[in-house]
Amino acid sequence: MQRFSSDVYRERLARAATLTGAAGLDGIVVSTGPDLRYLTGSRADTFERLTALVIPASGSPRLVVARLELASLAESAVADLGIEVADWVDGQDPYALALDALPADPAIAVSDAMPALHVIPLAERTGRTPALATAVLRELRMIKDPAEVEALRAAGAAIDRVHARMGEWLKPGRTEREVADDIRQAIVAEGHTGAEFIIVGSGPNGADPHHEFSDRVIERDDIVVIDIGGPVEPGYNSDSTRTYCFTEPPADIADAYAALELAQRTAVAAARPGVSAESVDAAARDILVEHGLGEQFIHRTGHGIGLSVHEEPYIVGGNDITLRPGMAFSVEPGVYFSGRWGARIEDIVVITDDGCEPVNNRPHHLVNLSAE
Repeated sequence: MQRFSSDVYRERLARAATLTGAAGLDGIVVSTGPDLRYLTGSRADTFERLTALVIPASGSPRLVVARLELASLAESAVADLGIEVADWVDGQDPYALALDALPADPAIAVSDAMPALHVIPLAERTGRTPALATAVLRELRMIKDPAEVEALRAAGAAIDRVHARMGEWLKPGRTEREVADDIRQAIVAEGHTGAEFIIVGSGPNGADPHHEFSDRVIERDDIVVIDIGGPVEPGYNSDSTRTYCFTEPPADIADAYAALELAQRTAVAAARPGVSAESVDAAARDILVEHGLGEQFIHRTGHGIGLSVHEEPYIVGGNDITLRPGMAFSVEPGVYFSGRWGARIEDIVVITDDGCEPVNNRPHHLVNLSAE
């Protein structure tokens, strides 16, 4: 397992403390999951026993962890960062240990993923319901630092290599499940630690954006949506969709796909600092509406990505957040014809100082594998 240098985590913790104070909080309490991993490199995973990082607005952070789970910190940056580790054994009160790192009667917020099993005891001891630390943690994780951007580039290149090999497995006469099994092995072979998700949507199954795979036999006239991704060390995810066929499509499919390709290209061109997230969604959506395909585009244009496959910012109507350098998200318009076929084109892009950088570089056209 890999992680970033300790200096990366040290800077993140300092920013977290500053943002905590700016939010009017005395501290935030971060449980296991992507947020803790972002801040310390820890991959600790627990449920009924509290493991949590307490970050005061002023003062030193403290990590509360059950003594029997101390080994889970071994490969993190906790020791290098000099974080106080307050370990506890069954029968002790870990919530008191967490709150002792903060002023009396503290105003606290907790990470989104903290279970009620831990939120309620914290509330009982403070006499008030904790807020969500979303404002602090979202602001941190939305803006990728240079190390994260490099990790996303590596993930994008790895999943591109899988798409480049699609002709090895995606063939008429095979089932979606058989193709998915081969893709899963290739995802690992090309540099991922595992496959987070695999969608093989052939023919009518391609009209379901969240279809995974089935025992349906792929037919020669099918349009096939392949949406795949997974983590690359130190844990940053790929996510890329391409659409395939085996024969020249009829005119109506070719025309709809051409409009989709234009919509995706237009949205990528629209993604730059200073514009809103919803304007990127509109750039794709307006093109499809103009081509009479508005009702076939049934989801948002994109989602943020990093340690989680889906995170802020979301590229959707109504989200007026301003895009800034370092934000990373998918651009993935799709069209879906129920019971018939579907198509989607997806790249991950990173906002730069004057535009955006796609980390996926496979061709966007409807790929005819029989002609490759």
